[in-house]
Amino acid sequence: MPALVSDPGHTVPRDQGSRYDGAMVTLRKPPQARMTLDEFLKWEPAEPSVRSWQLIDGEPVAMAPGSDAHGAIQAELAALLRNHLLDRGSPCRVATEPGIVPRLRANRNYRIPDIGVTCAPPSAAVMFPEPVLLIEILPPSNEVETWANVWTYASIPSVIEILVVHSTRVVAELLRREANGQWPGEPVVLGSDDLITLTSVDFKMPLRSIYRTTVLATP
Repeated sequence: MPALVSDPGHTVPRDQGSRYDGAMVTLRKPPQARMTLDEFLKWEPAEPSVRSWQLIDGEPVAMAPGSDAHGAIQAELAALLRNHLLDRGSPCRVATEPGIVPRLRANRNYRIPDIGVTCAPPSAAVMFPEPVLLIEILPPSNEVETWANVWTYASIPSVIEILVVHSTRVVAELLRREANGQWPGEPVVLGSDDLITLTSVDFKMPLRSIYRTTVLATP
């Protein structure tokens, strides 16, 4: 997920320990009131130049553009998953930056992962229905916020796996829901010589393959 920037009229207090790139942050007045999900979906931001916004515990937060490596990994992995599903004749489908509403505090949150996969039929709804796999691409400047999103995804009953892919080194971290419905305490860490195995969509691929169009590509 790209770095986050506070909305005009909505700022994150210093004591929350958020990590932002200084060049992307503008000091704002504190919000007069937080938003519900319905209010957020009807809201028209004052900054039309910002492409995407999340609602985080009632506060609109802008998503800053990702790096070249971030975009390349996102595009490559989405294409690999799409081709895999097409080859298998699967009803599942891939979306980039889908809108996700977690089960916890659902009326105050609207999160946007980098990639999502669902096996539900297409719909006209704003929210991505019944995701089974959610993927975040981790920039070093936004690690805290990205992992905060991951833990909200774990509250969605349909989600089977959550993959976090690092953008500055060939490393990924995989969380898979256990047979009893619980999540493991720690993710499985994958390195450059490992396979990504995603049981939710029966997908296997060398981890290094998804870095093919980045500076981290190996011959």
